Amino acid sequence: MTTAKKDRKTLISMQNIQKHYGDYHALRGINLEIGEGEFFSLLGPSGCGKTTLLRTIAGFEDYDSGYVMISGNDMRGVPANKRPTNMVFQSYAIFPHLTVAQNVAFGLRKSGMSKAEKAKAAEQALEMVGLKGYGHRAAHALSGGQRQRVALARALVLKPKVLLLDEPLSALDRKMREQMQVELIKLQREVGITFILVTHDQEEALVMSDRIAVMFEGEIAQCDDPEVLYRRPKSKRVADFIGVMNFLSAECRVEDGKKIVNVAGLGETEVADDQCPEGFPDGAATVGFRPETLTLLYEGQTATHREAAATIDEVVYYGDMTYYDVRFDGVDKAVRISMRNIFGRDVLEVGSRVRVSWSPGALVVFG
Repeated sequence: MTTAKKDRKTLISMQNIQKHYGDYHALRGINLEIGEGEFFSLLGPSGCGKTTLLRTIAGFEDYDSGYVMISGNDMRGVPANKRPTNMVFQSYAIFPHLTVAQNVAFGLRKSGMSKAEKAKAAEQALEMVGLKGYGHRAAHALSGGQRQRVALARALVLKPKVLLLDEPLSALDRKMREQMQVELIKLQREVGITFILVTHDQEEALVMSDRIAVMFEGEIAQCDDPEVLYRRPKSKRVADFIGVMNFLSAECRVEDGKKIVNVAGLGETEVADDQCPEGFPDGAATVGFRPETLTLLYEGQTATHREAAATIDEVVYYGDMTYYDVRFDGVDKAVRISMRNIFGRDVLEVGSRVRVSWSPGALVVFG
């Protein structure tokens, strides 16, 4: 069972969830616990089962076996409109013929509230998402970011225990998407309810989440907080999916009780147990490391850890950062190094010979 953080009370518990669509096995024994007030993300490539799992929590999909518990109550047979959840869809599903306030209050039509109470609840929900005073506006006249906020307000007005977000930012341009990521984080902290986000965007998941479950082919490959997931992935597949990871071949051996890795182009180093998530291999292996854990040494700089010689193959300038593809001596495969552009630091040219500083603690060894 992948458990919620120890300081959070478990709100959602899933045990051995199995789901088939005919011969296709969509969910393969999902075990997961999500805590109260947690911002949790389901991350994976298209077709991995993340949206199916979200819809299972929401009650839009049934499952073949296992159970889903919310607040200690078994959700088997409980319809979506009776669950303490609400969902924000990728398309937002805003009614263009209604005003903003009418869209937000739509879910309250069978609540038994008076017209005045519904209007007040809708206005409070709009204020929550930064759209105070927008209630009278026509929904079709809103920007993409505003429509996204209206969809959030419509979900929040029902005061669910869990807000389910199915790639809600995918239709926005990059600048608006980044802005909405920050606003969603703030909103989640303010309302204090559990958010579960489905996304295929690794950066989005890392930025927004307390914990992330990485899924492949209907299974959870790893569930951890963003820093652990990024720095200590449990498999090469997870490492390759989360951000940019360099890989080099290596040879492993145990010598005087020490785990020694000889990495192509870098040389030998000792590694710790937590650097070997799949166990320490005997013989051939693959070593992974992130671009920012390497540093190009400029004139007069001394390596803080280890040093290796390389040649620059490619330079990609991004304003605040420059990415260098370098080839270590004796190695055919290039690796990427990210360097922040600070005042007085020149951007190096293709073909330049460079010294590279690297830290043994940044390596992750895969069998």
